[in-house]
Amino acid sequence: MNPSSADPHDRVQSRRTFVRNVTLGAALLGVGATGGLAAELDETFKGGERKLGVALMGLGLYSRGELGPALLKTERCRFAGVVTGSHAKGVAWSQQYGFPEKNIWNYSTIDEIAGNADVDIVYVVTPNGLHAEHVIKVAQAGKHVICEKPMANSVAECDAMMAACSKADVKLSIGYRLHFDPHHIELDRLAREKDFGTLTHLSGEDSWTFSKRAWRIEKSLSGGGPMMDVGIYVIQAACRAAMAQPISVTARELPKTNPELFNEVEETMEWTMEFPGGVTCVASSSYARNFDRFRAEGSKGWINIEPAYGYRGLEVNTSRGRLDFPQVAQQALQMDDFASCVLTDRPSPIPGSMGRDHMAIIEAIYRSAAGGGNRTLV
Repeated sequence: MNPSSADPHDRVQSRRTFVRNVTLGAALLGVGATGGLAAELDETFKGGERKLGVALMGLGLYSRGELGPALLKTERCRFAGVVTGSHAKGVAWSQQYGFPEKNIWNYSTIDEIAGNADVDIVYVVTPNGLHAEHVIKVAQAGKHVICEKPMANSVAECDAMMAACSKADVKLSIGYRLHFDPHHIELDRLAREKDFGTLTHLSGEDSWTFSKRAWRIEKSLSGGGPMMDVGIYVIQAACRAAMAQPISVTARELPKTNPELFNEVEETMEWTMEFPGGVTCVASSSYARNFDRFRAEGSKGWINIEPAYGYRGLEVNTSRGRLDFPQVAQQALQMDDFASCVLTDRPSPIPGSMGRDHMAIIEAIYRSAAGGGNRTLV
């Protein structure tokens, strides 16, 4: 999920053709657009087989501004229903998006989705502290699940979610839309092919100014402050650039400039991650300033993505010049890819285990900030 109506991740986008998007998605997975996954998907959809039905659970800003509109751009999904605390809101959504009113559920009737053949996938977009409860209920109803980031408020909750999905034999994926953005796919390529040598010096920040009372700063619902909300994007980018998980972290929470507002969660966090092979990442996240960047340096050059984490408008510069990529509908590609995972029974490139790994890093960061010193992850 992402912040507010003043969301720094909300920028103007131009839609490219789906053919090019499949190429980018295929590149992420290490297959060519004319073979491998693309060929498998072409075969799957010969004869006009049905699209998979997606229901959105939680109709907040991210669903309103991004996921609902993205479903209209998907090739392998259709908008099948909603789970909401407001039936009237659900009716308005059914009229806007064309799904039947019978496909409106509330949080106490989630189990009824089990008997509805219209829905194949439920995208959980509720506050972080409710993810575990809702993912487990969806899995028990026999539906595949996409869970918005962060996966949960603790590693223990992540483990319970993964266990429930495994028991129900349903797939679980995390809402890391940047895995389908060409700017970050290029970061993956540079890390893998070492055009600039091994990327050893990493740095990044994702921060925005937060000034009102909302669930994002209520610890029971959010699990933490900017670290949970947007700092996780820096963690994700660093792990991709390092092609590994960190082995240790050191962190500190900065003094609060608005302690009355941020009385439950941190306002600003700074941390360093150490990866195998001497790779380090210096990172930060804050609700008191505005930055959106990621940089990776190797012995032969560097790549800088700024803006780095938005829905649109990302830009890449390198030591060899600027690189231009199409602006894509990240969420549409993300949901289409998960649909293909379900249809072809392949693993998601952004599985629950990745969300759990990132939650373990965040827990170590909070422990380090609270107690001082280096915290080992392995």
